[in-house]
Amino acid sequence: MTTAPRLFRATGDGRRETNAATVLRTVLDHGPVARRAIAGRSGLSQAAVSRQCTDLVQLGLIRELPEVGAGGNGVGRPQIPVDLHTGESDGPLVAGVHIGVPASTFGLLDLRGRLLDRRTFPHEGLASGELPPAIARGLRAFLDGAPRGRRLLGVGAALGGWVDPGTGTAVRHASLGWSGRPLAAELARGLGDVEVRVDNHARAVAQSEILFGRPEARRSLVHLFIGNVVDAALGITGVVHQGPGSGAGDVAHLPVPDSTVVCPCGRSGCLEATVSNTALGRTAVRRGIVPWPDAFLVVDAAAAGDRRADRLLRERARAVGRAAALLLDVLNPDLVVVTEHASLVNPEYLEEIRGAAVDHSHVCRDPERVVSPHAGTAVLPVAAGAVVLNPLFRSPLATWVR
Repeated sequence: MTTAPRLFRATGDGRRETNAATVLRTVLDHGPVARRAIAGRSGLSQAAVSRQCTDLVQLGLIRELPEVGAGGNGVGRPQIPVDLHTGESDGPLVAGVHIGVPASTFGLLDLRGRLLDRRTFPHEGLASGELPPAIARGLRAFLDGAPRGRRLLGVGAALGGWVDPGTGTAVRHASLGWSGRPLAAELARGLGDVEVRVDNHARAVAQSEILFGRPEARRSLVHLFIGNVVDAALGITGVVHQGPGSGAGDVAHLPVPDSTVVCPCGRSGCLEATVSNTALGRTAVRRGIVPWPDAFLVVDAAAAGDRRADRLLRERARAVGRAAALLLDVLNPDLVVVTEHASLVNPEYLEEIRGAAVDHSHVCRDPERVVSPHAGTAVLPVAAGAVVLNPLFRSPLATWVR
């Protein structure tokens, strides 16, 4: 695998960059697609589409496919369709790393956000200060096994807590003990000459849904992430809201109706204290369901037929649904996307979330507005890759090339 230096190209008044992004997004949505069809779908002139396609082909982001005739009878001028460059031998790739609490997950994706390879990197035995260089070494070894001859456009890192993507800083991650950590710089130093971007994992999943998910996600969505960290993200008209200092999305202390769980903040019924993987694991141990606090063991136990584990997961799903109802009432998005492991592997738990959301919401009567991420159990590495792919699709002329 080869890495790609940055290209900074002057784009005048910005129209050329905007047009290139429009063409690339149209190819993402409809490719393989002929230039004439791109013009019709995008509203750009055929001349503008032709210019942008030439640029995007040169940058290696799209490729021309064998030409097809204008009609089934072979009459008319042949058209040369274009598509995203996802060739198995030479299509560009991006890498993603989701930094969790017990482990990180590495992923390798193509331009359509398809996960081509993944690997788990356990954090066991590593102090919080040792994690960034250790993750960089593990990711470097993972990338060394990637296909030769394919360019690496960049590395995206997604993690919980307060993350400032503008500075590449993990501002606050209580579970990892990080405060003001220059994460992007540390990972880049360990990886060599590779562009690294970081973002909060709830925003990263929202970006992934806007790029590759359901069409409604581009109008408005709220993403609710349930893991060891619980946080959220809001997307409006294709843009994920960050807020001042990139602090948007902290819902850890959102009150959950009927919850009496005591939170470390001193109050009762906070969302993270009620539904996080940590809370689930502790409750499962207290009830004798699993020998140690591991949420994934609880999901495995339920899948194996343990009714106590199933009951506990349904309890959590209903609590998550009540939180989703609050978000629906306040923001009324087209979609609420919920990342929660049990509902990713068993749709029955998603139905529990949906039922509680509709029962407790004053504005939502359609359970289909509450969905799981489009990538399923691959959501985390795909979302990390979207940290790189989202700016690529927004500004393809001033990003990673050659």
